[in-house]
Amino acid sequence: MRKHLANAAYGVLDYASYPLGMLLVAPIVLRKLGGAEYGLWMITTAVVSAGGIVASGFCDANLQRVAHLRGSGHSQLVPETVRCMLGINLLLGSTLAVAAWIAAPYAAPHITASPHTSLSECLISLRIASLLILLRTIESVSVSTQRAFEQYRGTVQISSAVRILTLVSAAVLAFLGHGTISILLATAVWMSLGTYLQFRQLLRPLGVISFWPLFQPKETRALLGLGVFTWLQAVGSVVFGQLDRILLGLFLGELAVAPYSLCVQFAHPIFGLSASGLNFLFPYLSGRASTLSRAALKRTLGLAFACNLLLVSCGAGLLLTMGPRLIRLWAGPIVAQSATKILAPIVVGSALMGLSVTGTYAMQALGLFRTVALISLVSRAAMLLLMIVFLRHMGLEGLALSRLCYGSVALLVYLPLLTKITAENRSRTSIAPATLAYEAHEEARP
Repeated sequence: MRKHLANAAYGVLDYASYPLGMLLVAPIVLRKLGGAEYGLWMITTAVVSAGGIVASGFCDANLQRVAHLRGSGHSQLVPETVRCMLGINLLLGSTLAVAAWIAAPYAAPHITASPHTSLSECLISLRIASLLILLRTIESVSVSTQRAFEQYRGTVQISSAVRILTLVSAAVLAFLGHGTISILLATAVWMSLGTYLQFRQLLRPLGVISFWPLFQPKETRALLGLGVFTWLQAVGSVVFGQLDRILLGLFLGELAVAPYSLCVQFAHPIFGLSASGLNFLFPYLSGRASTLSRAALKRTLGLAFACNLLLVSCGAGLLLTMGPRLIRLWAGPIVAQSATKILAPIVVGSALMGLSVTGTYAMQALGLFRTVALISLVSRAAMLLLMIVFLRHMGLEGLALSRLCYGSVALLVYLPLLTKITAENRSRTSIAPATLAYEAHEEARP
């Protein structure tokens, strides 16, 4: 229990270090560089996040695969799995980085809607962001593998230090009058150092191994068989979770991004703290899926959901009460005037998304990636259409309302989970662990 609580605490630290730091840095960048430069920084940050999430979409399959190999006594296969995952991520990351590099000249004219940022600065910033996508993709292999070993401390310490140093550099550079390009170059330096340290840390559980990319047929098929669904789910999360700011910049310009990004930064911790604090549930269940009884599974999920609900309720209530004052304090009255109008639907949407965390981890840990991906893709495709329609007809308020709708749809993940548990309890009083593992494997096959 102490180990799980420690992992939960480190998961929260891993997430909280960046948004809390961003809330401290945002006023400095806004006041020293202006809303246009801040908006450009947020757009490039969204590009890096979106590209990194899409290119690293197979890493949940890597986590589940490594944890399963450990739990089933086949740890000797873990190094091959890690090298295959590195090869897959390098291929995806390079493809997305090249695509973002090529698309930069076409996106830059739409983003630079105000005279405060030049076209050349926007183009260079977007191309730096495209290179950072590849770095983020490589790092995610080490992070997911360490979490599969239920070792959170080392990887969280490194990632948190890199994020803090990145934000401190951004604040110092902005205070000295340097723009987005300088901030992104400093980010690239710290991310490169962090990636090196993450792989050095990975040598502890794996021993001395080669990190040369590999495409071993059996392990590659195993990762692709499960990972294609997690990758599709990652694409869906980017469509709504990251591209909203990019679309907002394209439709309304970089000035409109500032109030929206601040509201999202205030509200996202409701979901993020739940996801990071309960992240240990994923490797825990993945490594014990073949041995955990149905009654123990229900007790574990019930306790996790209770913690999930408590976190979400406290966070949403606090932000709805104190949010407008905090935004005015952080960003000033001009930005706060627009931000307070859209805060409530963004907060409630993040709270609803936060409640889906327990169900999503449980379904994926049991190997039911296909079901989760199907729900995610269908709902997010509908939400993308709604987001574009609302943005065109209602502007900033419409985009905020679409986040509320998306949060409601995210709760659909509990329907198949409850159906599966209830159906199995009614059909048989006991299920052999080997049968459960086989059914989860069959469900996960493409």
